[in-house]
Amino acid sequence: MKTFSPIKEGKVREVYDNGDSLIIVATDRISAFDVILKNKVTKKGAILTQMSKFWFDFTKDIVPNHMISTDVKDMPEFFNQEQYDGNSMMCKKLEMLPVECIVRGYITGSGWESYKKNGTVCGIKLPEGLVESDKLPEPIYTPTTKAEIGDHDEHITFEGTVETLEKLYPGKGEEYATKIKECTLALYKKCAEYALSKGIIIADTKFEFGLDENGNVVLGDEMLTPDSSRFWPLEGYKPGQGQPSFDKQFVRDWLKANPDSDYLLPEEVVTKTVEKYEEAYEMLTGTKF
Repeated sequence: MKTFSPIKEGKVREVYDNGDSLIIVATDRISAFDVILKNKVTKKGAILTQMSKFWFDFTKDIVPNHMISTDVKDMPEFFNQEQYDGNSMMCKKLEMLPVECIVRGYITGSGWESYKKNGTVCGIKLPEGLVESDKLPEPIYTPTTKAEIGDHDEHITFEGTVETLEKLYPGKGEEYATKIKECTLALYKKCAEYALSKGIIIADTKFEFGLDENGNVVLGDEMLTPDSSRFWPLEGYKPGQGQPSFDKQFVRDWLKANPDSDYLLPEEVVTKTVEKYEEAYEMLTGTKF
């Protein structure tokens, strides 16, 4: 049996080269503040992979995506092991664009901090009088550069994305930058509306895009998981304060309150995190995990 070792390891995911495709495995690692924590969060990888699958299927009318299969039977024999079952996705190879496409529908986190200072988020002027967690009149697009592990992503303007992409793809910068912005907003609007009908607010999220062999823009990476998005329960949503969430906020809050933890979480924080991820999955998909 041919064995595989990852060609790339991110904070949470491992990427394997399968010739004309990639196999992306979402591990049970968890990261916060750009650091990989010492705990593993059981089942987390599988929940993230299945959630991405759900959204990729749901949005393929808006933009094609890189998913081929999440069934290990479609993958080389090596992946037919328990540790890869459910958390692996076979994907088309793409040339990834170096832009993280962030969209915000509500004001929270770093956006709220910035708004309190000067009424803007990533340089975009917003109406006066917003309170924390308010819904924005229209979702806003606030892309960042894609940093290497250990570095922080930097905000760039739309013009900045045009410039970045133009350097890489002369004559195509504006076209690609416009396309990924339009896709980001269209994906967010469709999915946020659907999630709301299931009792979940998607406050913000990020998408990543790449080019296929014909130069078409294709959605890659993961999609609308609690790792790449802020999910809030609609029940009890109250602007003017922070909201409880279905994502890593739990972990972030505990780490902030325990600065000398050395990134080791107590068991109950891990358990609660898994429960939150599962609950979000079941609410959105209508199926038991």
